[in-house]
This record gives sequence, structure tokens and C-alpha cells, in this order.
Amino acid sequence: MSLTQLEIKYAKAGMHSDGNGLYLLARKGGAKSWIFRYTFDGKRREMGLGALAGLSVVEARAEAGQLRKRIVAGFDPIDERKQAKAEIAEAKRKAQLATKRASATFKQVATQFIADQEGGWRNAKHRQQWENTLKTYAFPVIGDMPVCDIEVEHILEILKPIWTRKHETARRVRMRIECVLDSAKVLKLREGDNPAIWRGGLKSLLPKISASKRVRRHPAMPWEEIPSFMPKLKAREGVAARALEFAILTAARSGEVRKACWSEIDLEKRLWIIPKEKMKAEREHRVPLSKPAIELLKSMPMIYGCRYIFPGTRNQPLSDMSLGAVLKRMSLGHYTVHGFRSTFRDWAAEKSDHRPEAVELALAHSIANKVEAAYRRGDQLEKRVALMEDWATWCGDSHS
Repeated sequence: MSLTQLEIKYAKAGMHSDGNGLYLLARKGGAKSWIFRYTFDGKRREMGLGALAGLSVVEARAEAGQLRKRIVAGFDPIDERKQAKAEIAEAKRKAQLATKRASATFKQVATQFIADQEGGWRNAKHRQQWENTLKTYAFPVIGDMPVCDIEVEHILEILKPIWTRKHETARRVRMRIECVLDSAKVLKLREGDNPAIWRGGLKSLLPKISASKRVRRHPAMPWEEIPSFMPKLKAREGVAARALEFAILTAARSGEVRKACWSEIDLEKRLWIIPKEKMKAEREHRVPLSKPAIELLKSMPMIYGCRYIFPGTRNQPLSDMSLGAVLKRMSLGHYTVHGFRSTFRDWAAEKSDHRPEAVELALAHSIANKVEAAYRRGDQLEKRVALMEDWATWCGDSHS
């Protein structure tokens, strides 16, 4: 027999049947709720429908009627409710994951990966090397890209420009990208194969680099060879050899060195101030002079009536072929003078703990990104002083 409104209102603590499996549960504190009891597969089950305050008796009877129809159709209402809740939770989880994936950039994942791995690295400089190589080569292409969107073509865009020219650096960049993307997959930030994987992936898309081909195709001397090369260069006589040595120590362009004037040198402040008229970027460039660079300048004679530090014939600048000729005479003609700037950059990224922005400023590179240019405002001279001293130390000078 169905419950009346008065019976519902004044129901005492306990279960009160409304018929057809619907019950009103009244508690001692006065709270009341609807319960639906039924049998499914021989098992008695009890399902809460909601509080009386939010579900009237008419609504409760209608819902109980719908549940009975589901039971007749062969479905367990409790199992269906659980499944519906699970589906809602899964949809919510997927939506949250999609949002997280869309906002998780390669730069963010890489930064977190490096922080997590740092404790297991024996060498404290490993963190800086990872950061420098990724910031120099990977971030400009995929840094702001969601890790879930990174494909093989993006990795190739990073590696192809340096694969034959800076193969060892490219190899390390690829491995580091692969590690970061592996971690992203474990964190469920991306699915599918790792686009930076070598076997079964990039190995079939990038040329195999043999030792002989690396030498023929690589205009920049590997930074690992600099300590053994510099003493041989220092032992050579001639203005062109000294100019090449100075170019390497300062990471300057050949033309800037060949046309360098004594008036641009401030020995007291240990600076070489190149006027904007001589600079590719048309901005004055201050070059910190390391101890060996200063010693080299002091060894150069000042010729009366000649303003150039490294004069050629008739007190004019050395020719644009003169520095390269030194390399050819040393049987190193497969390297270029300009390539030593790349050597310096690779050393800074792979071996030093100096920030990439200081390295780019040392190379007097123009900054295309306005936001980054604003961040780098100033020439970070103090940081570059330490950078150039460390470079001189790597070059193996006894004064460093």
C-alpha cells in the first residue's frame, strides 16, 4: 500500500514500504531518503535514490518504475549506475588529460625532466649541458609546442642543419629529445612512437656519417680538438697565425680581426670595442679580452703610421684568404676560419655551464625574437668575461 503525504511527513525512524520495492528510510535525526529494493540474479540489492527533500514521492515512484523496467530487460540498476559514474569520471579524466596535454610544452617537460634527473648525474655540469643544447637547438623549433603534437618532421627540422656539420652535437641533441619525449609518454602527455627514436626511426631518414665524411663535410673543428690544435698554432710564426689565434680566442669574425685597430683596444679595461660600422649587426660590440688575448696583443708590434693590429702588405689589413691559408699550411684546409665560431658555440653548449644567451651575445648574433631581445637587454659583459676566460682555459693557454 502506498504511503500518504501525512505518513511520509510524520514517519518515525525506520523503513516504510511504499510498494513495488520503494521504501522511505527515516532516520532518528529527522532526515529521510528513498530506497529501492530489488532482486537480480537471485541476489537482494538495495539502491539509494536520493533525499526526500530533493525527490518527491511522485518522482521517487516514477524512478522506481523505470528501474523495474530495466530489471525486466535484464540490466542491474546498481551496475548501470556504477558504469555511468565510471564513464563520467573517464570522460572527465580524458578532458583533463587533453587540457594538460595541450598545455604541456616540450620546454616545460624538458625542464621538469632535467630537474628530476639531476640528482642522479655525477657531474654537476650535466644539467647546464642539457639545458644549453636543448635551448640552442631544440627549443627554437619545438620549445613552445605541446609534446603531444611533436612529429618526426619537427625532429628532422632540428637535426638536419647540424647533422653533418656538427654531428656529435646533433647526436646528443637527438638522444636528449628522445629521453624527454619518453618521459612525456610515461606521464601520458603523448601517445604513439617516439619521433626521435633512432632504430626503426630517424636512422632511415638521416645519412650515416663516417669518420672520413665528418672531416670533409665539417667546416668547424670539433671543440675536443682545440686543446691540441692551439699549441701548434701558437708555434707558427707570422701575422696571419697571430690573427687566427686572436680570432679563436675572441670568437670574432675574420673581417673584424683582420681590420682590428689599436684604437679599439682598451688594455686597462681589457676590452676590444668594435665600432658599429664594422659589425654585421650594425651595433657596437664589446669583446672581453682574456689573459691570453691580452698577452697576444702585447706581443704584436705597433708599427708607426699603421693603425691595424694585424697588418698585411703596405700596412693594409690582411687579405680575406690569409687566415684560411694558415690552416691549409697546417694541413687543416678542410676547416674554415668562420667555423671556429661554431666550435666556440659547441664547446659552450657541450662542455661549459655558461648560459646560451651569453654565448650568443659573445658571437654578436642578432636577436630576431623581440621578447627574447627584451629579456637579454644589455650585453651581459660580466658574464662574458668569465665565458671568454673559460674558453681561453680550454684553448690550453698557460696564462689561463
